[in-house]
Amino acid sequence: MKFSIGGSLKLAFRPWVEGLENIPAEGPAILASNHLSFSDSFFLPAVLDRKVTFIAKAEYFTSPGVKGRLTAAFFKGVGQLPVDRSGARGAGEAAIKAGIDVIESGGLFGIYPEGTRSPDGRLYRGKPGGLARVALATGAPVIPVAMIDTEKIQPPGKIVPKLMRPGIRIGRPLDFSRYHGMDGDRFILRSVTDEVMYEIMKLSGQEYVDIYATAAKRQIADAEKAEKAARAEAEKAEKARRPAA
Repeated sequence: MKFSIGGSLKLAFRPWVEGLENIPAEGPAILASNHLSFSDSFFLPAVLDRKVTFIAKAEYFTSPGVKGRLTAAFFKGVGQLPVDRSGARGAGEAAIKAGIDVIESGGLFGIYPEGTRSPDGRLYRGKPGGLARVALATGAPVIPVAMIDTEKIQPPGKIVPKLMRPGIRIGRPLDFSRYHGMDGDRFILRSVTDEVMYEIMKLSGQEYVDIYATAAKRQIADAEKAEKAARAEAEKAEKARRPAA
């Protein structure tokens, strides 16, 4: 199923890719990517000969009915791994365990250090939990990846995707074996994560913002809420100034 989905994506969108030679032909590695679109987890595997395993919400695999079964089959077909994300800490630990399992089986594990999609196309601070802990616990190389323009294919609110060519840049593997087993040191975790994010920034050309994307989303939502409230107050004041009929 991976090949049929990947072939269809490549035929329809013709993604360009640089740095394929940096993906090992065999053996474990971590692919650490920026995250612009829901489609990132589909385009990256589509251009690789090897399977890439990402984690996905367990609900995608357990929804009832025909639609639920089709959704589960689709996510399994493109290499998504169900992870129970109930509870913030439980979600993080489950993701880390899933990543370690993939690496120990000799596979490619895909992860988004930002933890969520960018709300505005900029690159945000990487979370030190998942990426760095998997890398240091396993000694696997980390390969930085930059997705280019995937957010333009299907912007929020758009149902029909735009047919255009997204891009993928794959950087050289980063070796953190010198820190192997030090996954309990928060300063090392931060340093490793920042180094990976710097490489992703160079590949993607994105503006870097030194806050978490989740915090940025809250700021954007609060600003939109405040703007909406201000408009409502302005309309109310305008109505109050109008002479009664």
